[in-house]
Amino acid sequence: MEITENLVPDAIISLLEDPMALLKDLVRIDSVNPDLVPGAAGESAIADFTATWLEQRGFTISRLEAVPGRPSIVGVAAGSGQGKALMFNGHLDTVTLAGFDGEPLEPRVEDGRMYGRGTFDMKAGIAAMMVAAAAAASQPHAGDIIVALVADEEFASAGTEEVLRHFTADAAIVSEPTHEDIVISHRGFVWFDVTIHGTAAHGSRPDLGIDAIAKTGKFLTGLDDLSRSLPLGAAHEMLGTGSIHASLIRGGEELSSYPASCTVSLERRTVPGENSATVEAELRKVLDAIASSDPDFSYTVTEILERHAFEVSAEEPIVQALEAAAAAVTGKPATVRGEAFWTDASLMLEAGIPGLLFGVDGGGAHAATEWVEIDSVIRVTHILATTVSNFCR
Repeated sequence: MEITENLVPDAIISLLEDPMALLKDLVRIDSVNPDLVPGAAGESAIADFTATWLEQRGFTISRLEAVPGRPSIVGVAAGSGQGKALMFNGHLDTVTLAGFDGEPLEPRVEDGRMYGRGTFDMKAGIAAMMVAAAAAASQPHAGDIIVALVADEEFASAGTEEVLRHFTADAAIVSEPTHEDIVISHRGFVWFDVTIHGTAAHGSRPDLGIDAIAKTGKFLTGLDDLSRSLPLGAAHEMLGTGSIHASLIRGGEELSSYPASCTVSLERRTVPGENSATVEAELRKVLDAIASSDPDFSYTVTEILERHAFEVSAEEPIVQALEAAAAAVTGKPATVRGEAFWTDASLMLEAGIPGLLFGVDGGGAHAATEWVEIDSVIRVTHILATTVSNFCR
């Protein structure tokens, strides 16, 4: 997409507020996800703050709260019509404050960085997109500018799922931290429980008991073999191959009894073209091979959760628009790549909204020390503002 004479970066950048001031305010608000930390604050306070901030800048606010105390905020700056709508998406929740090195809710600036819980993941992205959206909304625009600030991304993505039941757009930008790269694909995942069945009996009666835990050892060996074989398969251009690992194992009741069952909870990371059906087929192939040589081996496979892999074309208009904006602001092309972790961009694509990930540089997501590069926040804000102005005109 061409940058027109009306979209010289300086023209929109001159309208921007200071994203670092907003970021400080956001970091100071406790928004730890209570599904991760029972009794934690949740998103109510930060939802109130962001709703007021956007409303003061002309956005129409919707508060979505299907689960009490877990609100998501959607701000809409309606366009004049006949334009493409763009949805910004960012999550309000953070992981735990426990174990943070220093005061997690007091932003600290040092050597060009800001430290604090959520600075990198992803309150800097929220600040950048709010400031960018407000600047673009202050100028004539044909398409709607939508800012979706969602609850619960760090656990089950209930916030984005709720937003997508009420709002749509022609494209989306999820400003998860990407180190200023444009991410157009990422892996998905599937969780399964595999239960190996035995026969309960007194520990003194090996003639009656079948040890489910011992039988599970055969499956774990097969799972390890599968894990080693996956990297040898066909690779996705950006994402490589999928992976699999055992996450949890539980079985048995007491020392003096043969265990009647043993359950392995596992995670299979997927790439485009893989899904729960293909993963289940892999697992059953491993399990059936064991059962064919062991008449006492029986099992049950249960799917727990699937989140699909994400992929859009580099030719999507929103990708082209952001690439052009990044080049205009920085003077060089942005890197376009894939990402290993899963994000809400997948849910948006399933709802018919093609998008991408683009966000700040920094580090320490979910770690004891978390920070964001200040210059990166400024650049990302400039790029997002130029993109939304271009896309929604």
